[in-house]
Amino acid sequence: MSEAAVATSAGGQPTVSKISEAVIRIAGNSQDGIQAIGGFMARLAGRSEQEVMTFMTIPSTISGGPSIFQVRIGSGEVLSPGDEADMLLAFYDHSYLAHLSSLKKGGIVLYDSDHLKPEAIPAENLAKYRHIGVPISSLTIEAIGGSGRDKGKNVYALGLLARMFDLNVEKLHRLLQERFTGKDPKIAETALNAFNAGYHYTLATATELFQFQPGENVGLSQVVMSGNEALAYGLIAAGVRFGAGYPITPWSDIMELLRRELPKYGGQFQQCEDELASVSMALGASWGGRVAVTGSSGPGIALKTEAIGWAVMAEMPLIVVDVQRGGPSTGMPTNIEQSDLNIAVFGGHGDCPRVVIAPASVEDCFYSAIEAVNIARKYSTPVILLTDQGIATRIEAFKEPDLRKVVQDISPDYTAVTEHKPYDLSAPDGITRHLAPGTRVASGKYPVVTGLEHDELGHPTGSPKVHLQMTAKRRNKLKKLATELPAPVVYGPPEGQVLLVSWGSAQGPVQEAVKVARAAGQAVSGLHIKYISPLPNDLDKIFEAFNHVLVVELNDEGLNGVGQFGGLLRARYADKKIRGITKSDGLTWKIREILDRIAAMTA
Repeated sequence: MSEAAVATSAGGQPTVSKISEAVIRIAGNSQDGIQAIGGFMARLAGRSEQEVMTFMTIPSTISGGPSIFQVRIGSGEVLSPGDEADMLLAFYDHSYLAHLSSLKKGGIVLYDSDHLKPEAIPAENLAKYRHIGVPISSLTIEAIGGSGRDKGKNVYALGLLARMFDLNVEKLHRLLQERFTGKDPKIAETALNAFNAGYHYTLATATELFQFQPGENVGLSQVVMSGNEALAYGLIAAGVRFGAGYPITPWSDIMELLRRELPKYGGQFQQCEDELASVSMALGASWGGRVAVTGSSGPGIALKTEAIGWAVMAEMPLIVVDVQRGGPSTGMPTNIEQSDLNIAVFGGHGDCPRVVIAPASVEDCFYSAIEAVNIARKYSTPVILLTDQGIATRIEAFKEPDLRKVVQDISPDYTAVTEHKPYDLSAPDGITRHLAPGTRVASGKYPVVTGLEHDELGHPTGSPKVHLQMTAKRRNKLKKLATELPAPVVYGPPEGQVLLVSWGSAQGPVQEAVKVARAAGQAVSGLHIKYISPLPNDLDKIFEAFNHVLVVELNDEGLNGVGQFGGLLRARYADKKIRGITKSDGLTWKIREILDRIAAMTA
């Protein structure tokens, strides 16, 4: 914990330390409501003008199993969930044993002494960490009843944490009521009883309590949500009113939110029988005149690939969300990985260019969804939003969007026209513009859409000349988009020894690694690239100013020794100084991992 001034209470009372941030890891089983505790703390931080970032692991089996939720709360900038925890809340002996190594030396272990007996703790651990044992399970039963069941102990533990960190009890009460009142008023009452019992428990063995300094975002109206929530609300704000999909982790949360919210705005979401049906239904809706969305994770994207190729050929606007997870095949459904880049950019047969955008944060998910819809409309092309399990499930606080400025209506225009050739080869910008079905064309020559190569009206053709022209047309409109993309900004000096390149959820850890490295006197800068396909122009000019260009990403180094994005950049610029810092362990980057790899690769 980063500490500031320390105030000591008189009369043998615990001291109270002012802190600027804390990393708290909660470990137990998925059935214990681990994510609920961390979620409450994260949302409280957002409502308390602080910054927050979370990280969670959950078992991929229906029967459940060990799980963690890590939350980093800071009064200032928070760029990653944190390398090491300041406090470990352990519900079981296996939680204690598995996660003690994640704790900083001198850190605090708050454990359930009903499951982890004090006499079982090795003496060397007692010397290295501060231990506080509380019989959480039995005290929960005592507080709320339950006939021997300790259901609700997560909320009791939240009360303990609220006391230790002097959290805003009134706001936590409101959060608990918001979460549980809709189900049953008695459930909300029980939750409040459990919380209050934990909050008022006397921590006899605690010699120190903590209090966060005021957040730096004073007066800033913040929203707190996960990446999946932000992306879904961004799609709604962008004007999307139809979606279709099939359940798969971790995309399903987006699907469920859209299914619940779209009808409030005159839209609907359809759960289909499979992935091919869902992408085809979304394409039909887009052809109807309003950009639609479908989505999945790696296995589902593979199944959608043929229809995405149809969208490229027909030049149909479409949003495809790919929430990446560990692969290949079923892989690791609940673990983070950035290994779908190749299928997102290159998946499909034939020359099949499409747009790929990778949001970097929860806030970026919201705005990237709007941007993706507008690019799909302007360039009449499928756009793949490439997020990952890390962004999808983590919670962050960010400035409340000005909905008056970002909400848009993308209803189709049915104004009659004299003549229309959607695939007009003489158009100065080469961009296809479809008419919504039902639009009157005075000439009587109505266009069609097809997956076959076609002429300017969409009618099938096998002409070699036309195929060359149409292939170039589909390619060149994305080259035009590349000229309009904003150039990425170097984080740190524009020249130096090492440039760390990130994409997607690696942005925060890379920027924090740059801060730490520069504080140690190293000439390290960072560059985050959001637009994966097409790439922004002039990246090579940025690379030229550095001796080492190291691409940080969560996938395997592959046969060429670089990751998927590193390989794409090296192929584009034929620059062998582009190398990869990669891993595929299913976990987010730690700052120390990045710094150690820099040292090893530049020695």
